[in-house]
Amino acid sequence: MPIPKNFSAPVRMSAKERAFSQIQRWIIDGTLQPGEKLLDAELAETLSVSRTPIREAFQLLEVQGLVSMHPGKETRVTLIEKEDILKMYPTLAALHGLAAEQAVKWMNSEQVETLKQLNSDFRNAIETGQPYKAMELDEQFHNLIVEMSENPYIASFGASLQIHIRRFKYVFLKQAITTTLASADEHDLIIKALMEGNADLALKMMKQNIIRPMNELYETLSEGVQ
Repeated sequence: MPIPKNFSAPVRMSAKERAFSQIQRWIIDGTLQPGEKLLDAELAETLSVSRTPIREAFQLLEVQGLVSMHPGKETRVTLIEKEDILKMYPTLAALHGLAAEQAVKWMNSEQVETLKQLNSDFRNAIETGQPYKAMELDEQFHNLIVEMSENPYIASFGASLQIHIRRFKYVFLKQAITTTLASADEHDLIIKALMEGNADLALKMMKQNIIRPMNELYETLSEGVQ
């Protein structure tokens, strides 16, 4: 089981939290591959913790759907299939569309300015060929709108889905992640709809902003491009 030795360990966390955070990160970025068997003794040694917090971390990761535990036998990273994209993205689109619709009622001018800055940085990351930075800024843009919706249920379920979508991108697309300027243009329209109090348009554009990339990614995978 290949585990990096030169990672930056989180600070001010319990042993369980530290183990959970690091193993989750390795699963999402593909360091620990789908189907890979996880060895608690090896992970405990690498993370400088006992085996107990590793096993506790496994339980939390199983709740997230990132590992599959078989007590007394083994724990493995869950598999992920190309067709999963057609399940994850529409669900996230429905949640974030609802967030955009509800955000119209609660947003303030400071939040709008933050959205504009995030999208400006997002556009710049795309234009300068920084796909992973663009992916992070895109998530921040969406997450702020979820926060603006004042709906903790959207935030909770949406965060779980984003973990799996991020993992999907890393595992399947690796270095070929691409983001088009169409996403930045759609962000502009979402901001405009929010500022105008147009809940229907905000919902429509938010869903489009998630479904269009889904179709593009699925087409890329269908063509066998990695």
